[in-house]
Amino acid sequence: MSMSLNAAPPGGAVRRRPVDLGNPEIRAYRQDGIWHVDAVTPLGPVPARFTDSLVRGARQHSERTLVARRGPDGEWIRLSYAQVLENVRRIGQALHARGLSAERPLVILSGNDLQHFQLALGAMYAGIPYAPISPAYSLVATDYAKLQDLIAQLTPGAIYASDGIAYSRALAAVVPEDVELILDQGDIAGRPASRFASLLATAPGAIDDVNAGVGPDTIAKFLFTSGSTKKPKAVITTHRMLNSNQQMLLQTFPFMGQEPPVLVDWLPWNHTFGGSHNVGIVLYNGGTLYIDDGKPTERDFGHTLRNLKEIAPTIYFNVPKGFELLTEALEQDAALRACFFSRVKLFLCAGAGLSDAAWNRLDQVAIRHCGESIRIMTGLGMTETSPSCTFGTGPIVKPGYVGVPAPGCQAKLVPHGGKLEARFRGPHVMPGYWRAPAQTQECFDEEGYYCTGDALKFYDDAHPELGFMFDGRIAEDFKLSSGTFVSVGPLRARVISQGAPYVQDAVVTGLNRDSIGLMIFPRLENCLPLSGLPASATPTEILASAPVQGFFRDLLARLNADATGSASRVDRLLLLDEPPSIDHRELTDKGSINQAAVLARRAATVDALYAGTLPGLIKAA
Repeated sequence: MSMSLNAAPPGGAVRRRPVDLGNPEIRAYRQDGIWHVDAVTPLGPVPARFTDSLVRGARQHSERTLVARRGPDGEWIRLSYAQVLENVRRIGQALHARGLSAERPLVILSGNDLQHFQLALGAMYAGIPYAPISPAYSLVATDYAKLQDLIAQLTPGAIYASDGIAYSRALAAVVPEDVELILDQGDIAGRPASRFASLLATAPGAIDDVNAGVGPDTIAKFLFTSGSTKKPKAVITTHRMLNSNQQMLLQTFPFMGQEPPVLVDWLPWNHTFGGSHNVGIVLYNGGTLYIDDGKPTERDFGHTLRNLKEIAPTIYFNVPKGFELLTEALEQDAALRACFFSRVKLFLCAGAGLSDAAWNRLDQVAIRHCGESIRIMTGLGMTETSPSCTFGTGPIVKPGYVGVPAPGCQAKLVPHGGKLEARFRGPHVMPGYWRAPAQTQECFDEEGYYCTGDALKFYDDAHPELGFMFDGRIAEDFKLSSGTFVSVGPLRARVISQGAPYVQDAVVTGLNRDSIGLMIFPRLENCLPLSGLPASATPTEILASAPVQGFFRDLLARLNADATGSASRVDRLLLLDEPPSIDHRELTDKGSINQAAVLARRAATVDALYAGTLPGLIKAA
């Protein structure tokens, strides 16, 4: 997971909204050509169990809303800390009685809702791992091979889905007959299933004694990697990892302990950012989570706007597209501005970086409305580190800057192919991949550091204690036929940033070729207005229109304006009218592009790109 940083307001004189941030003391030294950069600031004590924060909250502020979601009538259904704990104890007892375990965990196929929230905590309370799986594998995919593979890796003892009707085809395709189904509503013809309500009706029994036996190294959940470069793997996530990372976050963002955080959040719980980072922030700091059923799409973003006109968050998380849609709405809606800006102290952008233009536009709305710039935080993390490793809480505000190690985190930078690979060690790092000893051994070095495959470089070589700039993914880099290395990550980031708002993502080509090429996945919803064509126009017609071709021809020229040679000059560009396929692993469960899968599946397109035989091909002047 990357959380993006964006440039400071122009002129540097605008007052930032006050926010209490921690900035750990850093020790940096070089030994045998390897840089070690560690947080000297110690990590504070952490609870033994992730659910201890729920128990504490039920004792200290029992009636405070922990989680809420709108019901069918549009009104908020709220569950207090006391209510959630009671339900969690009942669910935990029911799951424990079923004999579920790490070898037979609970799998949750459906998305963010109140039932999912309580099931997850109930399983953890009973010391039973659970595994949230992207709903897209059941509801969007037409080939259930990927879902079948994930289920096979886990051998679950029970599988939950919110609606038997909606999930019936996927469940029929992948769930063995001896695995119990748990449904909230709906039925599957010919297949018995338990009801979620029956779990809530279970007497708690001796579950508190069971919970007392749960320890820091008990597995809390399995989270699948996004599969952006390889096949998804199940990451073992322990209670120690989750609590350690939340303590890192609290020491990095002390304000969260001073005012209970309020989140209005849609980010999916099958991904570490939404399910570990954001849910954990709420629970660990006695806050409130409003589940947002909106999504950053033209069709669904109205739900998000309705929520943000009613609930003012203290921290706001979204992906770049979500921030772009929010900015446009903030410019037009005074009531939305009044509520949204009333107490938000920090923005965190997930998955990718905002373009400078998008950030400046958002920043100007805040400045015009409340006279303050609201900081966008940066950092680096991944599923294997639960997730956070570094944050940029100091004075440096620069695109690509990811900061310094959080308290308790040790980092080292190891030379690799002309770059420095980031490796991390600490209590937040996984013990390994589930049932994959060979892959686990491959990803740790001889000193126990997790090898991320991410490249970092120093913000200032003369002052390594100032932290790191992101320098791409080592696994994505390649050589041209001339032997010249191409650094894919920074180039791809430039394409997405400078191509906003018309670029969804980009795949860099050129392995063993003479020059760099780009295959662009465009944002058709933005390209359509640019094209001037009617709404009935096909994707091919939109992308072939003169205005769209003109924009991307200009983008190619801008990308090459500062090129210094074949390692940075883009020779050709192609707009893809077929979106990335989740069935063919081109699209990961968090919506990012699997570069390797795209290149493999579209090898013929790459060949034609270099043969110059494709219509719509744009070549550099």
